[in-house]
Amino acid sequence: QELYSFTSKFPGLEESYKILQKIGEGTFSSVYLAKPVARNSLHKGINSTVALKRIYVTSSPQRIYNELKLLYTLRGHKNVAPLLDVLRHEDQVVAVLPYYEHSDFRDFYRDLPLFGIKSYMFDLLKALDFIHSKDIIHRDIKPTNFLYDPFSRRGVLVDFGLAEIDMEPITNKCPCSFGGYTSNMVRQLNVDYAGQFPKNGYLKDDQRPGRRANRAGTRGFRAPEVLFKCNNQSKKIDIWSAGIMLLTLLSRRFPFFNSTDDVEAIMEITNIFGITEMKECALFHGLEFDCNIPKIKDKISLEALIANAVMMDCKEGDTFGEDSPAWELLAAIDKKGVIQDNEIGREYAQAITVLKKSMVLNPYERLDAKDLLKLPFFDE
Repeated sequence: QELYSFTSKFPGLEESYKILQKIGEGTFSSVYLAKPVARNSLHKGINSTVALKRIYVTSSPQRIYNELKLLYTLRGHKNVAPLLDVLRHEDQVVAVLPYYEHSDFRDFYRDLPLFGIKSYMFDLLKALDFIHSKDIIHRDIKPTNFLYDPFSRRGVLVDFGLAEIDMEPITNKCPCSFGGYTSNMVRQLNVDYAGQFPKNGYLKDDQRPGRRANRAGTRGFRAPEVLFKCNNQSKKIDIWSAGIMLLTLLSRRFPFFNSTDDVEAIMEITNIFGITEMKECALFHGLEFDCNIPKIKDKISLEALIANAVMMDCKEGDTFGEDSPAWELLAAIDKKGVIQDNEIGREYAQAITVLKKSMVLNPYERLDAKDLLKLPFFDE
């Protein structure tokens, strides 16, 4: 019924493509597997199947144009899905992309061996290095937007619906662009405005400038600067998201973060980095952060975080198979986060170094994709 509805609203589509089935759906589009009716130069050198991305009419024309333009710009890299063709009928727009064999992330993330994790992250960072070299921010890096085949060990970055050109704001720059605020500076700002407020409640017409910033992305993968509404966001937000994907693979836990809003998301990150570092992060973006939850105090090492996440699954009865790489991790890292001085321990130490250089609260200190690929983990 749905396939009929699609083709009936797009006269001539069936003359070019035989639609086989629906294979995906998102907020702004749905994707169908199809075969070209007649091979032509557009499909030369690709599989006999393609993916038809039907962009919903609810998307703004500018958003559709932006995605198609970026896809056209990003042709020529094996880890980025190229745009083959665009079809249009009135307000209906279909992007034609190659179809890539891949597995659902949920089917392999718990059992992907370390060399598979290395391959996965290598292809992801290669894709990010390429798009970032074009000054493009993807803005929605997550497992469903990186199609990976664990058998061929090839990954392809897809879905540029939220992508944008990396440009610094002209006005109202975030304080992070000049090094952030000190706690005294933030307190003085609060004092300056304090007299404007009645003792109970807030002014109906608050004249203080509100914070506006792009918050696009998927919960659990948004960088701290996105959550703190920094308007000077850069390509480094993609690196943070890639780090969360690596954390997910190493800990065998998906989703790793499961917040329902930005406040919960900030607290989840605070659980790892501790209150002191989160306060510094907030000040860097001109904000004051306070937390009175007694259980949240000190920073947790990523080694201990990963090891305890795997151990917890084992204790709760969600056991891994005998050949699961999870046991390998537990042999390499103890619950205190101490890495064993053996070959497998050193390999996991290298993987966690990539994680530590990706999950950095300060985006200016976060390594870019090119430098991450130079780390020892990717030497072989």
